[in-house]
Amino acid sequence: MIGPAGARREGAGRPAAGDAGAACASFEAALAARGLGPLEASGLEVLQVNVGSLCNQACRHCHIDAGPGRDDVMGRETLEACLEAASRAGVRLLELTGGAPELNPSFRWLLVEARRRGLRVAVRSNLTVLLEPGREDLPELFARHGVEVVASLPCYLAENVDRQRGPGVFDRSVEALRRLNALGYGRPGTGLVLTLVHNPLGPGLPPDQASLEAAYRRELEARHGVVFDRLLVLCNMPAGRFRESLEREGRLEGYLESLRSAFNRASVERLMCRTTLSVGWDGSLHDCDFNLALGLGLAPGLPRHIRELDPGPLRRRPIVTAEHCFGCTAGQGSSCRGALV
Repeated sequence: MIGPAGARREGAGRPAAGDAGAACASFEAALAARGLGPLEASGLEVLQVNVGSLCNQACRHCHIDAGPGRDDVMGRETLEACLEAASRAGVRLLELTGGAPELNPSFRWLLVEARRRGLRVAVRSNLTVLLEPGREDLPELFARHGVEVVASLPCYLAENVDRQRGPGVFDRSVEALRRLNALGYGRPGTGLVLTLVHNPLGPGLPPDQASLEAAYRRELEARHGVVFDRLLVLCNMPAGRFRESLEREGRLEGYLESLRSAFNRASVERLMCRTTLSVGWDGSLHDCDFNLALGLGLAPGLPRHIRELDPGPLRRRPIVTAEHCFGCTAGQGSSCRGALV
């Protein structure tokens, strides 16, 4: 539950009246001030598995500090425990993330085994990893097993993407998208879902998701012949590499205040942590990928490791919160599945 006012829905996309002027120092205080009560899970629908922080990119906004030098990679035994837990809990989606999840040595086995067990699978890809030597077959593997591809593309303009993700990343991303399109991804009637993900270049709230999606469709198809199914718009979380850059530039407090001031109560009911459980590369359990990045774990008394997962108490568990949670409730709301209102 979210408290006595939790069922109310106000507005869409912007802070409800009175919210902007009622910024609170802590997330718990912000909820309490609006009569929303302690944040609790409402079910267990998605198991999000971070299979390691190893990545072929080192993006400026990355909240888990992923990069080529990371060696924290989930082993086969823990991967097997994740599959067992997903089947036991009856989750509707197994979401694989990283780093670049495709770089996990057991990635192909994991994907095929998950589909064999009847699990719906989504892979969060940075696109360029699909062009890496030895990974060129992955788009075909995705298509053969009906895997949803959730692909990061911060902008439809090359200069903006390359500034955030590195020189040449945009052109390689477009090449990977064309390969996916050639297999049927993003095309009507194929059942092969291609989702793109936008996040701002700096410390600002993302634009309206529907309007930006229309711009992505127009520009990517006209300039590059690329099509896709939908766009998700994410807020940059004040964690990891992005937080460090804000601290260096003296902009952290200003960004946090902008998130607090943009609190939108209508987003709380649909926060991803209410139906998602995240698993770290070491099997540790967290309420979301951002809590995972900060090593927060679940609330006291709840399981600490995927091997201990008991879906019963996790479906109505108290959610661990901190200041970064304001990133998910600002403006139109933000989550791994895009805008919330």
